[in-house]
Amino acid sequence: MASDEAALQSLMQASLAGDARAHRALLTALLPVLRRYFARKGVNDADIDDLVQMTLIAVHERGETYDPGKPFAPWVYAIARYKMIDQFRRTRRHIALDEIGELADEHDFSDAIRARLDVDAQLAKLPDKQAAAVRAIRIEQLSVAETAAREGLSPSDIKISVHRGLKALAKRMLRK
Repeated sequence: MASDEAALQSLMQASLAGDARAHRALLTALLPVLRRYFARKGVNDADIDDLVQMTLIAVHERGETYDPGKPFAPWVYAIARYKMIDQFRRTRRHIALDEIGELADEHDFSDAIRARLDVDAQLAKLPDKQAAAVRAIRIEQLSVAETAAREGLSPSDIKISVHRGLKALAKRMLRK
């Protein structure tokens, strides 16, 4: 991806500026990059397309979190890595201890860790029920039914807790 870094970063910046054509080109250009990444990580062929799709959706939905002043590759690879780990958790695939270093990748992911700590700090300020619902639905990407079963609550209670939790977080962020 190093040779494509400048081109992809340029497409991302144009995408953030509202250029729909650049956004489509970015997502199209990321397809082979992400396929190679997941294949190198030993993901089986059946799961690669799902992981690529989930990563592209995250890039689309969370593009505003990208800092244009920083390299693009570590940001994309951090998203891909989290999607892969989430997939391993969902499918209960165990990761050998010697694979953990490889999952960390050679890219600096201190920004991702810092972001995760920021999210954890913000969720800690919410009531436990709201924090658990937001974490399950928005971070772990569980379904409402899965979250309701895990938390011992009704699906409507989960939906309300997520809505109220996100509303409280948004209100807090706007005050900053």
